[in-house]
Amino acid sequence: MTNLIFTGAGILAGILAGFLGIGGGTVLVPLLLALGYNYPQAIATSSLSIVITATSGTIQNWHQKVLSWERVLMIGLPAIVTAQIGVYLTKLFPDYSLKAAFGVLLLVNIYLVQLRKTINKKSQQDLPKIAHKKDTFSWVSKSTITSIATGSLAGILAGLFGIGGGVIMVPLQILLLGETIKTAIQTSLAVVVITSISACLGHAANGNVLWLEGLLLGIGGFVGAQISTRFLPKLPNRLVSFLFQTYLAMLSIYFFWNAWQG
Repeated sequence: MTNLIFTGAGILAGILAGFLGIGGGTVLVPLLLALGYNYPQAIATSSLSIVITATSGTIQNWHQKVLSWERVLMIGLPAIVTAQIGVYLTKLFPDYSLKAAFGVLLLVNIYLVQLRKTINKKSQQDLPKIAHKKDTFSWVSKSTITSIATGSLAGILAGLFGIGGGVIMVPLQILLLGETIKTAIQTSLAVVVITSISACLGHAANGNVLWLEGLLLGIGGFVGAQISTRFLPKLPNRLVSFLFQTYLAMLSIYFFWNAWQG
């Protein structure tokens, strides 16, 4: 029965991963905590599962030719280093403060997605359709800097909260890089592979990874991600955005409640 619970939870996490560009840790960490595991074990085991889940969805997106590997590496490579910072920070703070911080982060992300919608509407009215050539280098430079910053922050979150970093990467790509939500989700899922591998290795070195549980969750996630990534391109952007923000809102409530419980 326990094995079925882990596999079923993995499938659900995989479906959400493909639809929302997350690794699934925001489903798996609460589950593991509810089953009695401590916070370091929960985030470490979640990281192992996310490696499998995100790889599954990324393979499917690659087959559909919707990935820019240059963008993925620009965001993902800095995260390899910063994920270890997140792993280290888990040793410095009590569990309840990390849960409360995660809840705040989720609410901030809802605001970031909404802010981008407002910016898009304004830019369509104010910006000329044809950009001058002299602005090209400036745009590329800003894009590179924001990509590196996005990846760096995502890496810290991956190690600190046991997530792949997608809950921050998707809003920041939409806000700072001007990506559509579907492109941001597809890129985010590929970067999650990189961040979760780095985070998993860091947690494994500390002896926190539960290998059997993580593999069961990952197998379920592999199946779920294959399902959702096939359907994502067919969904309207507005619906995907609504689902993403609703998910973040519900999750933030859960983490605030969990932090209050201590």
